[in-house]
Amino acid sequence: MLRISVEEGPQQIALRLEGRLAGAWVKELEDAWRDVDSKRQTRLVSLDLSSVNHVDQAGEYLLALMSRRGVQLVASGVAMSELCRKIASGWPHTAAVEP
Repeated sequence: MLRISVEEGPQQIALRLEGRLAGAWVKELEDAWRDVDSKRQTRLVSLDLSSVNHVDQAGEYLLALMSRRGVQLVASGVAMSELCRKIASGWPHTAAVEP
């Protein structure tokens, strides 16, 4: 299960996740992100992964795509911090993520 919360402010829109980013929940996050992205205007978008306890491969690819599109990934804990570091260092290769 995954809970997605959206907090809209004047400078930033923050998405906060709680639970597992896996299976059908990856599509739910993609839909929420695309909705936020369509109305963000000049605001920054951040994604808080601090309360996520598992991300499957499809979730990792979505996070990489979101990061490449300007979403700031925020994490705490060893696993999520390592995942964010891996994505920031170019995983997966940029060519594999571009539409």
